[in-house]
Amino acid sequence: MTAKTVRRSDNRSALMEKIMRLAPAAAALSLLFAVTASMSAAGERADDPRATALVAEGRQLLNGGDTQAAIDAFEAALAVDPAMTSVFLDLAEAARSDGLQGKAIRYYREARERDPDNFAAISGEGEALVEKGAMTAAREALSELEERCGETCVETRQLAAAIEARPAVMTAEASPADNGVTQN
Repeated sequence: MTAKTVRRSDNRSALMEKIMRLAPAAAALSLLFAVTASMSAAGERADDPRATALVAEGRQLLNGGDTQAAIDAFEAALAVDPAMTSVFLDLAEAARSDGLQGKAIRYYREARERDPDNFAAISGEGEALVEKGAMTAAREALSELEERCGETCVETRQLAAAIEARPAVMTAEASPADNGVTQN
């Protein structure tokens, strides 16, 4: 072997060693960029036009008083576009109009699970809790809204008004004693 061949072989070895050292880091960075790009693109996703049309139809039906047909339209919209979180708010409103506050709360919580910053879902859940009589939980929702959205936020004011409008319920412990009752 000549000295020139040995140097070329050493240069190749050094080059291969550098490539092998940097390859995992380059692969990790490439993966990070790919995931970041796909997540940011997913956040900008537009709703399916068919689902949007079904939601509009459901809202018309709900405003017309046909709650079950509205629920069917909302559920169909969710089947068409399962990632459409706003449908859960419409389903919750339909459940509330049927007097099913527990079901409405479940829909609001699903919307919040998908989008924790959905103030309409927090407010709606709080209003459903008020309708159900769970005032402590409703006040907790109000407190969360005040922290995250502010006291002048539309959703905060709506929930505060719902809590304020709820008449006070007298508990058995707070009822006045009946003077006509005697002990045996």
